[in-house]
Amino acid sequence: MRILVTNDDGIHSPGIAALAKALAAIGEVWIVAPDRERTAVAHAVTLHKPLRLHQLGPRTYAVNGTPVDCVNLALLKVMPKPPAIVVSGINKGVNLGDDVMYSGTVSAAMEGTILGIPSVAVSQEGLDKFRFDVGATYAVCVVRLVLTHGLPEETLVNVNIPNLPRREIRGARVTCLSRRRFHNPIIEKLDPHGRKYYWIAGKRISWSRSKDADHEAIEEGFVSITPIHLDTTHYGVLDQFRAWEPIMNRGIKKSSTARSMIGRTGRLGA
Repeated sequence: MRILVTNDDGIHSPGIAALAKALAAIGEVWIVAPDRERTAVAHAVTLHKPLRLHQLGPRTYAVNGTPVDCVNLALLKVMPKPPAIVVSGINKGVNLGDDVMYSGTVSAAMEGTILGIPSVAVSQEGLDKFRFDVGATYAVCVVRLVLTHGLPEETLVNVNIPNLPRREIRGARVTCLSRRRFHNPIIEKLDPHGRKYYWIAGKRISWSRSKDADHEAIEEGFVSITPIHLDTTHYGVLDQFRAWEPIMNRGIKKSSTARSMIGRTGRLGA
């Protein structure tokens, strides 16, 4: 059984080393990860420069690209056969709520799902120090479950582990994505020449969507397990938006007729 491991913190992150070591108990681990930190690159794909692949050891490769690039290269060029599962992480810091829209860790798992491989993203809460050994234990547990039971179509799993010793973690909880709110998300400063520059930063001050939310599970000492679906269509409002169709179609038809008249006569209303 082959397992692809990747991340967005870079191939030298202790998180990916802990994950790969733990998953070696399940199958043959292949590591294809960015050659440097690529945090918050979301689902970026490198299109305007060549990608280079450097082998650092047996079944271990660094790529000068994004996490999504790494998954594509691994599945389509590096590995002799598709893996049974893609596991992304262990990320330094949680990926909760809206974070999944920006996260390279989650996007790598999302790319695996797009390519038809069951995929899991794993993130570890922490500040200066991270309990990657704890995160790896829960990652192995989730991976075993996915390999045994499979995943629904177009679904990946986002796992977040609280910053607690293993004995203090209260268990696992299946959650939904929350919404985060920031205070002062854009910080303006001056450089030594008096020119303005900006940091996208800020401090998280509140959460919403509290029912079964991922942030609540972490705050209460539980591992958060969130199924994420690729299709983000809001099916509940499709009929509401379909009422726009005749209005738009009439407007487009009138606009096309007017342009046709101008083209034939050189002026409108001739």
